[in-house]
Amino acid sequence: MEYYVEMKLRKDAHNGGFSNGLTLCGGESTRGLEKIQVEDSKIVYKNNTNHYVTLNMVHNKDTVEVSTLFENKGTEGTTLEMLSSFALQGIKADKIHRLQSFWSAEGKLRTETIEELHLEPSWNRCGMRVEKFGNLGSMPVRKYFPFIALENSETHEFTAVQLYSPYSWQIEILCKEDETLSLVGGIADRDFGHWFKHIAPGETFTTPKTVIARGNSLYEVCDKLVKAQRPDISELDQDMGIMFNEYCTTWGNPTLENIKKICNQLKDKAVKYLVIDSGWYGKNEGWWASIGDWDINYEKFPGGLKKAADYIRECGMIPGLWFEFESVGRLSKHWDNSEHLLKKDGVVLTVGDKRFWDMSDPWVKEYLNKSVIQTLKECGFGYIKIDYNDTIGIGCDGAESLGEGLRQRILSTQEFFRKIKAEIPDIVIENCSSGGHRLEPSMMELVSQASFSDAHETTAIPIIAANMHRVIQPSQSQIWAVMRGSDSNQRIYYSIISTFFGRMCLSGDIYDLSEEQWNLIEEGMEFYKEAADIIKYGKTILCENSTKSYNNPQGEQLVIREYGKKQLVIAHRFENSKEISLDFLENRELIKEYGVIDCDFTAKAWLIG
Repeated sequence: MEYYVEMKLRKDAHNGGFSNGLTLCGGESTRGLEKIQVEDSKIVYKNNTNHYVTLNMVHNKDTVEVSTLFENKGTEGTTLEMLSSFALQGIKADKIHRLQSFWSAEGKLRTETIEELHLEPSWNRCGMRVEKFGNLGSMPVRKYFPFIALENSETHEFTAVQLYSPYSWQIEILCKEDETLSLVGGIADRDFGHWFKHIAPGETFTTPKTVIARGNSLYEVCDKLVKAQRPDISELDQDMGIMFNEYCTTWGNPTLENIKKICNQLKDKAVKYLVIDSGWYGKNEGWWASIGDWDINYEKFPGGLKKAADYIRECGMIPGLWFEFESVGRLSKHWDNSEHLLKKDGVVLTVGDKRFWDMSDPWVKEYLNKSVIQTLKECGFGYIKIDYNDTIGIGCDGAESLGEGLRQRILSTQEFFRKIKAEIPDIVIENCSSGGHRLEPSMMELVSQASFSDAHETTAIPIIAANMHRVIQPSQSQIWAVMRGSDSNQRIYYSIISTFFGRMCLSGDIYDLSEEQWNLIEEGMEFYKEAADIIKYGKTILCENSTKSYNNPQGEQLVIREYGKKQLVIAHRFENSKEISLDFLENRELIKEYGVIDCDFTAKAWLIG
């Protein structure tokens, strides 16, 4: 396998081999690069118009971080239409692993052979074969995660890639001359992502980074990629604390009265955070339509939010508050504030009932500083849930291309995340985007936690939660267990055990629960605490799942996570399930167990030494 660079400049010819329109790789721009320097940490190329391209490589213990720097040292401007973050060639592989993702169904493993993808080289090696996929817009985890793994099943070698791109991205698999594959990825290009970038003489451009791992199993390479992420975890959030989010309790209608009611139920229950979700603002016109108006609803919160935050703290918990600060709802007073809203082709960009602030606009930054940061400070909130419930799409005005306009605005959003942390250093930030649409590593590195999905009460929760082990750190993956007074003991076990895949988040009608139900929940909370180190520091070594449908899961799931000499084993049975084999208990010490797994839609967890 060899590292190299792919590039397309506007002035240069496209590649042949029937590839124009499929890929911008392999054209005159790439062929015109001369390699002038090779070191362990970088490869430097130069073309005949004094453009220098440097592939920077940071070799860590288990991974390689790569990014590409373009420098225009010539006398004329040029336009980049594609520049790879990473490019690998000479890979021998026969299977491709990707992670598909839609709303409330994140991270489904998709495995295909080279033959199924039609990536065998043509008989005389003249036709380019291309599989190109990615995402367009400001929800980078929609349809696919920015991840791929190539497997050589003969040698059991895996090469996996995770792209750090919070905006439009692409990954390409290519073959032409021989039986090996090339793998290329980065910013979604001129053809795929409506992106191009003018580079004047003396200017530079650096791509988003990529992390690459190699190993002998899919579990191994995924674990290496996930552990290479460096999230900015709040000092307050190092202990895997349990949270309660009231959204599935009030359904967007929090009030001081019902927050107090929740607090009174939780104050002796070892819950660390209580998050007030959507609907605390506006004029009782619905939480969705009022987004953008962050004026406290004093009918719901007499005396203001500080009174609610203070009561939460008096009950021993850290108060949290929900925002969707990048968006403006249809009933917002800012709906027609077109001067500061994103536009596409000169027209305000509208998606359903949403419009979007231009996050690079100084007026918007100041407005959000007052509305978001000052509200958090003045009311004493220690936790912020940042939601984001639709996508900009292919891009927006404000730069030389729609894709570049998008890229710049998303980088401004990330800067606002950093500003929140700079202004309130110990705050716990949760990354949410209709659940999991922003579970992408550059976003995950800015936050303490993330909402794993909006699958709050579905039977697919344990499937989605287990999927997340391949792409984000479980210690950041916030998994919901929604409690109802009508829940059977089996349902409580099923829900609580699902949270053992990451961070436990409770919700629901907790004041309707019986003493017996609370006893089961608290028993699960104690199990979670004892398993916390394995969840946080461990490695997932097995994930067996026989189901295909997320709406109607069939079969069983068994997941084993290991840390030191201890293992956390999590089993769920779905419809038409079989008994779970307990072979993993042979010759092991049983430390603790929780749950009952004796029929469909039951679950059990074991701690073994």
